[in-house]
Amino acid sequence: MTRGTREAILADPSVLAAGRPYSERSEKEPGPHDKIAEYLLANTIRPVSAWLRDPARGLRLIEAHTARHDTSFATKSDVELLALARGMRSRLRRQGFVPSLVGECFALIREAAHRTLGKRHYPSQLMAGWGLLQGKLVEMATGEGKTFAATLPVCTVALAGYPVHVITVNDYLASRDAEEMRPLYEFLGLTVGTVVQGMERPERRAAYACSITYCTNKELAFDYLRDGVAKGQGGSRLHLALGKLRGDAVQADGLVLRGLYFAIVDEADSVFIDEARTPLILSASGGPADEAEVCERALAVAAALTAGDDYKVELAERHIELTDAGRTSITSLSKGLDGIFLSARAREEFVTQALVARILFRRDEHYVVVEGKIQIVDESTGRVMADRSWERGLHQLIEVKEGCETTERRETLARLTYQRLFRRYLRLSGMTGTAREVSREIRSVYGLDVVRIPLHRPSRRVFDTEIVCATRDEKWRAVANTIARLVAEGRPVLVGTRSVGASEDISAVLTARGIRHALLNAKQDDIEAEVIAAAGQASTVTVATNMAGRGTDIALAPGVAERGGLHVILTEFHDSRRVDRQLFGRCARQGDPGSCTSIVSLEDDLYAVYAPKATGLVKRLGGEAALGQISGAARLVHGWLRRMAQRSAERRSKEIRMVNLSQDRRLEQTLAFSGRGE
Repeated sequence: MTRGTREAILADPSVLAAGRPYSERSEKEPGPHDKIAEYLLANTIRPVSAWLRDPARGLRLIEAHTARHDTSFATKSDVELLALARGMRSRLRRQGFVPSLVGECFALIREAAHRTLGKRHYPSQLMAGWGLLQGKLVEMATGEGKTFAATLPVCTVALAGYPVHVITVNDYLASRDAEEMRPLYEFLGLTVGTVVQGMERPERRAAYACSITYCTNKELAFDYLRDGVAKGQGGSRLHLALGKLRGDAVQADGLVLRGLYFAIVDEADSVFIDEARTPLILSASGGPADEAEVCERALAVAAALTAGDDYKVELAERHIELTDAGRTSITSLSKGLDGIFLSARAREEFVTQALVARILFRRDEHYVVVEGKIQIVDESTGRVMADRSWERGLHQLIEVKEGCETTERRETLARLTYQRLFRRYLRLSGMTGTAREVSREIRSVYGLDVVRIPLHRPSRRVFDTEIVCATRDEKWRAVANTIARLVAEGRPVLVGTRSVGASEDISAVLTARGIRHALLNAKQDDIEAEVIAAAGQASTVTVATNMAGRGTDIALAPGVAERGGLHVILTEFHDSRRVDRQLFGRCARQGDPGSCTSIVSLEDDLYAVYAPKATGLVKRLGGEAALGQISGAARLVHGWLRRMAQRSAERRSKEIRMVNLSQDRRLEQTLAFSGRGE
């Protein structure tokens, strides 16, 4: 689609939204020939083109267009700048987002930011803003000011009169960013709203009615699904189109959104990739009245089964499959039970869910227990997902397993994947510090090219030698020794862990050694920003799960830079290389000094799940070194082992996302044909 076509769509969004109560892009499944052409384009022409040229070169032209107006705008009064801002709407709608006009708009925004926020956008942020406006996914290193850079396209599109959604990964970041940038937006005559968990529908509708709305991906997605349910049985595209032919007016009174026009997705790799493994499901209370009793019986039957004989466990796929012997055992163990256990298929499915609850879902890794309630932990961020629950009785099984009061089972009202939701925006862009590893998938699924923005200042990050231990206990001792040495030097240390349980393990070791530290995991996520913001103080030790204050700057205290800056320790490789790189990005930001290292063990989950047999070879090659640390040939083999395991994990995750997307499309086609909405 050409730029001119995209501008026409924004000028008259109804051309792509026929039969919809508000504007959004119609989704059409590409034909076989289109799929082949897109595959060839993505895997041959684009990679060669990117290799031959600097993808960011085309973004640099915006600097000259912006600088042309700096002197003129600096001499104007606040009232004159506001008048210029108000006059932008007609010009932007008439001319579109052409470089010369966008440069003028960026210069206006930069001057307004200087007067209201006390800072100006520097060249790399101008490039990022231009890339976002063009519908790119810009990769900016951690600490390069993505939030501030986003104000350039946000204000430009809002000044043109189109609704803008700035989407991030948690309520704190949405609220913080909206409040920090509010003075700039209001100076330009724009309104800003925030949608967070717990808001009522009238409040949400008012927030979405603002020029700019900050929200989380989950709140936006469920508001979209609730809008679909609010449209009722006659809310599908088919019914809306038929109603339009009959002359019926579309009833939008019950809707909170006013269209999917322009979105900037922050931490886009987390939203587009990590969180896209699971479909979004809107549900209502339902299920049997004796839920707790049914779950207890299923767990008892599951506990009586034998691994290997009655069922097989696939850790990599997080799947359990019953054997014929297992089905026979379940039938025998279910004699005398009523209800769901009278149906062979129903009891086998529910007992399998009970096995999943007992074996595959672990406390302080996949969920935590807070005030007697099961809270799901997002595996990609380490954050608690409040008010979320697993489906098909799994949540209730885990509640009974942990001795918690059971909640009502949820019945599905609507479902949608992130892949399909974000493709419906008329204009979509994203920003993150880690995207190049998944650039092909992002281009294929979301239609976004990944462009890397150059650093504002050269990086001074130092990578220390990786330490690999044979066991977890030896790993924790090595981590504690490293921390003790760095603390004695007056350096701050950030320790990244993969799970809540791991963070508490290293916390116990540090406590026993008398090393003071701050602990941040899913159980303390309410103080996340406060803890991370203080992580740059001299001799401060911070232990954090994956979230590691993503989106929060770690400012170095006076004198810390001279001692070498912040040191980051990765204690377990993640399934995705991007998450490892994101953690390392916490140090050496904006030209500050800093260092990082990996201290891992061969008993970590990555190896246990994706390379269980190969770890034995590494241990044999490693011998009995001090602290159980491997060296020599074993280190070389370990490097190969880690790459193989992570690639296997990433490949499996991608397969799950593609299956979810395919199932979602088939379900949507079925529901559309039947006249029901999503």
